[in-house]
Amino acid sequence: MAQTQQTSACACPVTRAAKLLGDHWTLLIVHDLADGCRRFHQLQESTGMSPGVLSGRLRHLEAAGMITRRQYSEIPPRVEYTLTEKGRAVLPIIELLRDYGETWLAEDDELCDGAE
Repeated sequence: MAQTQQTSACACPVTRAAKLLGDHWTLLIVHDLADGCRRFHQLQESTGMSPGVLSGRLRHLEAAGMITRRQYSEIPPRVEYTLTEKGRAVLPIIELLRDYGETWLAEDDELCDGAE
């Protein structure tokens, strides 16, 4: 019975989307890439993520087909990340989350304290 519930949960599109996008770091990365390609250090500075967390999230997003990674043969090495079509399709959802936050959570400092 447990396997049947797990299988049906994985078939649910909301569950699949939440597994991919449910982490706040992931949403910040996608949001930051909305304006075009970014380098690793730019993403790290804008999100405040540690290098290890950022690397892991970028690998996850690349494996899911949300971003592309382009490495240049330069010294020092240069790597740029951009959204794919699949990644850009999430941007309207992020905009709705922003609108929700502005409307319903604007004064809720308690939520921001636990974000890190």
